[in-house]
Amino acid sequence: MIVFVCVPLWGHWATILAWSLWWFDAVLSIAVCMGLPFLMMYEHGGELKTMTAARLLPVVSPIVAAATGGIVAEVLTNIQYALWTMVISYIIWGMGFLLAMMVLVIYLHRLTVHNIPPREVIVSVFLPLGPIGQGSFALMQLGKVAARVLPKTRTLIPESGPIFYTLGFAIALVLWGFGLLWLFFALASISRSRFPFNMGWWGFTFPLGVYTVATATLAKELPSLAFRVLATIFSICVTLLWIVVSVNTIRGAFTGKLLFAPCAAKFEVEYTQRRIERAQKSLEMEPPEEEA
Repeated sequence: MIVFVCVPLWGHWATILAWSLWWFDAVLSIAVCMGLPFLMMYEHGGELKTMTAARLLPVVSPIVAAATGGIVAEVLTNIQYALWTMVISYIIWGMGFLLAMMVLVIYLHRLTVHNIPPREVIVSVFLPLGPIGQGSFALMQLGKVAARVLPKTRTLIPESGPIFYTLGFAIALVLWGFGLLWLFFALASISRSRFPFNMGWWGFTFPLGVYTVATATLAKELPSLAFRVLATIFSICVTLLWIVVSVNTIRGAFTGKLLFAPCAAKFEVEYTQRRIERAQKSLEMEPPEEEA
């Protein structure tokens, strides 16, 4: 928002502000991407059947930072600053995106073996669109920056800029197709299950939003009427969905119906069952009383 609104109005100082905030965002996203998955491995663990696509949330943060880095680098007047912003963005894109693909493989295995998630967390099936859509947009944005920056800084060979741009677009197009597959899986999953409104519905907005941005960017780069139509349809759907979720959130906040976790009831039942099982085992282990 700073790049799109403040930089055109206020110029250089707004650019430096956006760049400084991006560095903070990049460092924080790296810490989240490294720290939270390790904590989940070391402290929490868990069974495969209880896994949801929420495991992607900490992993997607460097991909978002990489896409933002491409936007910031495009407005930097210092070409060396733009170069290093682009390089760091590519690095953190690889860090987050490749890990996200590994998580998606495990998640697909979980869906295949243990069926779709329960209705309390069924909205999480849309989350795979997050790293795919954001990763696709990030590659196209960084490719545009590379086409401008690499020739001016004489980095690599003179043709490296157009090569990065072309490869970025080609890979982004492939990722968009991969996202289309996960969009079908998500729509098919929610069509099989009736689920009440809860705060998990906000999980619709980010994945569909970034996938829409990737679609619109592809429509602009090709250019393609088909992609423009798809981008328009997706944009309308995301806008309407955001309005529906916002209205229901405000209504639920006033009535108090949203003050619980979507899967809290299920966890409470499981916790009670575990306590009963432990109590039964402890009774079985107690020695019988001796007769007088």
